[in-house]
Parts: sequence; C-alpha cells; structure tokens
Amino acid sequence: MSGALTQRTSARYLPIADHGLIGDLRTAALVGTDGTIDWYCCPSFDSPSVFAALLDAHRGGSFELSPAVPAGNKQFYFPDTNVLITRFFTEHGLGEIQDFMPVGDAADADRHRLIRRVLCVRGRIPFRAHVAPRFGYGAHPHTVRMLGQAALFTSEELSLTLAATVPLESDGYDVSTEFALAQGETAVFVLDRVGGETPPRDCTSAEAESEFTATVAFWRRWLQQSRYRGRWREMVHRSALTLKLLTYVPTGAIVAAPTTSLPEQLGGGRNWDYRYTWIRDSAFAVYALLRLGFTEEAEAFIRFLTHHIDRRPGPSGPLQIMYGIDGRADMPECELSHLEGYRGSAPVRIGNDAAAQLQLDIYGALLDSAYLYDMWGQPLTSGQWRAACELVDWVCEHWDQPDEGVWETRGGRKKFVYSRLMCWVAIDRAMRIALHRGLPAELYRWGPVRDTIYWRIMDHGWSPTRQAFVQYEGGEVLDAALLMMPLTRFIAPHDPVWLSTLDALGNELVSDSLVWRYNPEASPDGLEGDEGTFSICSFWYVEALTRAGRLDEARLAFEKMLTYANHVGLYAEEISHTGEQLGNFPQAFTHLALISAAFNLDRALG
Repeated sequence: MSGALTQRTSARYLPIADHGLIGDLRTAALVGTDGTIDWYCCPSFDSPSVFAALLDAHRGGSFELSPAVPAGNKQFYFPDTNVLITRFFTEHGLGEIQDFMPVGDAADADRHRLIRRVLCVRGRIPFRAHVAPRFGYGAHPHTVRMLGQAALFTSEELSLTLAATVPLESDGYDVSTEFALAQGETAVFVLDRVGGETPPRDCTSAEAESEFTATVAFWRRWLQQSRYRGRWREMVHRSALTLKLLTYVPTGAIVAAPTTSLPEQLGGGRNWDYRYTWIRDSAFAVYALLRLGFTEEAEAFIRFLTHHIDRRPGPSGPLQIMYGIDGRADMPECELSHLEGYRGSAPVRIGNDAAAQLQLDIYGALLDSAYLYDMWGQPLTSGQWRAACELVDWVCEHWDQPDEGVWETRGGRKKFVYSRLMCWVAIDRAMRIALHRGLPAELYRWGPVRDTIYWRIMDHGWSPTRQAFVQYEGGEVLDAALLMMPLTRFIAPHDPVWLSTLDALGNELVSDSLVWRYNPEASPDGLEGDEGTFSICSFWYVEALTRAGRLDEARLAFEKMLTYANHVGLYAEEISHTGEQLGNFPQAFTHLALISAAFNLDRALG
C-alpha cells in the first residue's frame, strides 16, 4: 500500500483503542470516542455484522451520532457499570451520549435493545445522526420503511427498528436527522431487533430513564459480589466487568473477543475471528472470576461443557480447542473479499480453521479450573467427575504427541514443552480432586504418567546451551508461555533452573514491561508478517517475578502495563512498538491475566 493511500485510509478509522464496549450478555457493540458505533453483530456475538465500519469505513455500516459543530470529546464508564458515557465539548456548550444495552430476562431474550440517550448539559448544541446498517457483513441488501416516529430496516435474515424522540428522515436506504438540544433537554434513539409481525416499539424519554436505571443497577449488583479490595481495585473491577460482558448467557460460553480480523500488524495477514469460546481462554477466565468471588460464571461454563458440546473423541481428541457459543463444532474459515479490513489490513476472516488443531494444553487449563471450581465453588457432580476422568484417561494415552501448541502455529506440529506442562497439570489436578474428595480414580495409573511427564520436561525441555527451558523438545527457542511453569506449581519459583529461565526470557523476549510470545524468525510459525507484544505474556511475567520474590520489578512492570490500557481500561490482544493497541478488542485473555497478576502481587506486597 502506498504511503498516500495508507494515510487516506487511516484517516477514516479511529485507533482500535479509541472505543468503549457495551453489551447485553448476548452480543456487544463498540462505540468510538467520536460517538460512532462502528461494530455491532446481532442477535449474538458471532452473528453477521450490522455495523462494521471498523473493518470497512465505506461498506461496513455505522451509527453516527455527534454534535454538528466541532467538538472535543472524552469517554468513560458510569462508575461500576458497563454503561458508556461519551462527552462532547463545544463552543456552544457541553453534551453527552449515554450508550447501553439493557440486560433482558429470558422471556425478552430475543429483543436486543441498543439505547442511545443524548443530553445537553450546558448551552444549546446542534446534533446530527446518520444510521446506516449494512446487514450480513455489508453483503446483504435491505429496505427501510418509515412507520411514524420509527424506521423499519428489513433484510433477508434480520429486521431492526429505529425509534427516536426526534423526527427521522429516510433516503430509502439510510436514516438521518438533525436536531438541537438546549440545557436539560434529551433525545433518545433505540435500535431494536424485531421478528415476525412484532410491531415497532417506541421508546419515550421516561422509558429510557427507567432502562438506564435498571441497567446501572444490574451491573452494580453483579459487581458487589467481588471480594477484591486490593491496590488496583478500579482496573481489576473493570477487567471483571469486561469478562462478564464477553459471556453468552444462554449457554455459559465465554468469547475470546467480540471482534474479528482486527490486525496483529497493520497491513499484515494475521487477522483472525475471535468471536468463539476457546476452552483455554474460558477456563482461565473462570479461574480469574473465581479468584474474585464470582461463582455463577464458573458454574455456567461447566454447564456449557456438560450440556452444549459433544465430547466424543475426534481427530483432535475428546475436545476441540474452540466451539461456537452455542456449542457447535464446525466454524469453517472464509475470507470476505468485499471488505477492505481495518485501515486496509485485509483479509477479513469469519470462522476459524484453528478449531481442528490439536492443542494438548487445553486439558490442563480445563482441569485446573475444575479443581478450583470444586474447591471455591460447588463440588463436582458425579457426572462431571466421570467426564473429567475420561479426559484424564485420554491425556494419559496421548500426552506425548506433537501438537500445534498454545499459539496455534500453522508451521507444523512439534513437541511443545508448554503442552507437556499442561498435560502434567491436567493429571495433577484430577488427582488432587480425587484425594481431597475421596472420589474413585485410577491413581495407580495416573500417578506414574504424571511423574513421567515431569521428568520428560526436566530432561528434554531444558537446554544446557540456553540455560533455560525452551519452546519445544530439541530446540533452542524461548517461549513466553513457559512463564506459566511456576504459576501452575510445576516448579518452585525460586528453583535455580527456573530463575535461569526467567532471566533468559527477560533478556530476550521482554522490552521494558512488554513481552513477545517467541521469536518467529527463530521458530517459523507458518504465517507471514510480524506481530506486536502479547499483553497476556506481560501479565504472566509480572506474576512470575512476583512469585520469584522480585517484587519491585513486578510492581513496576505491572504499573507500566496499566499505562497501555485505553482511556476506559480496556486492552486489545497486542501492543505495537509505538504503544498502539493491535488485534481483536477487547481480549478476554489479557483481562483475566491482569486480574490474576493483580491478585497475586497484592498478596505478596501485603
């Protein structure tokens, strides 16, 4: 892409970090600091998009709402909630938009309301709105029909109504309006999903106020369950609220991120669809929420595993690495060539072929969460224990296979040390549950396999040349995933071989507080392009330093990582060399690691 074209393309896109997230525990929307909703899928996280200007500013569709005069802006969350406030500062006065999605009950689960309430706080401000839905990732045609104070957008698979307390005009495709508000006046816009013959639903200012109050109360009631009272309460609670936003209430699934194809490198090809539930990510999220005292989410995820997915052995074992939020196993990957991608960073992908990969580490993540749930939540049922035993039996038979590893490389299977580590965790945690609860288990068979894996890692995962544990057996490449070794209690945090590994990782993969996963030049991963540092690895590094007793280093690294959060405390997957957030946003993996690092650092500091 030429420099001039890149500049023109970039001007049409906000930075990824210049967004806040709202949602209703079924889907979510990204709201830019300029007041534009440029990402929204309906009716669920993995549905085709309605607004996708984030991936194509021209074809994707958006809901623009802002002052009709030059304005500065600031954005924040209404305290202890997921209600987003965008404020505008103009020569004419001060205004704001309150964006939220009411969390409906089961009887109202199919409605999906997105409410935008505009207020003039001071002076008199002209506003304008332009609502341009583009259904089916911008590929499905639609019609619009005016029905009094509402507009009905109809496509082949989805219909939405836009109701407003100000007059709307349609050009046959989009809807727009211009209006002015004086101090104390409000205007309300409500985007509703409708089905069948359901009539459009008006929304008065009084009803919007009632919905606002109820939504605030819901989030504050949920957050009151938190037991965290440490030094970084605001960031930890924001991360918890974000993890909750990424849960899909109908099944208990947790999505890795609510977006697809946000690039790991501008102009690169590492663009993936994260709107699914990864077993690993979800299990770690359950661990983080359990730490804070949230047990319902853990119970819901266990139900998801029990009732919504098929555990019959397949090419990648009894579990896939990821599933659809409804439990489906098939998520074929394809490219949407009609969309240019964020800032021209094609391809735009939906679906994810990595679902078919073998990644042995997922069994350790899952059994570790089951162990913690059994200890801090509810005891496992007999059916859940039977399923756990079946998984451990499978791990005992297959732990020595090469796999694609935690980073989903596409350069061929290897005997990754991290995969071995988490197989050890899977067996170890199951044995702990059995011994603690007196449950039936083949300890005589599990124990020797666990011990064999331990010595295999110590003997073949260690490089005398590097004086460190390495990415895969027989290799010399370092891998930040091995920061999990002391976190899983595989090795003592003060063991000399671990401290040597920690120093090696710090010297090669750490830049200030930022941590690369591995060096792709030394370990080709089958993918083109570079990537940024992975924020989850940075928080793992903080926790590894903490457990090694290097508290000053840990605290400084943690505080530096907090400076990379966006203006409302959210993190994308990666951080570029300029400090810009890259990758899908916000990412559950990063927020759950922040919670764990804060919890353990707090405890160590006393």
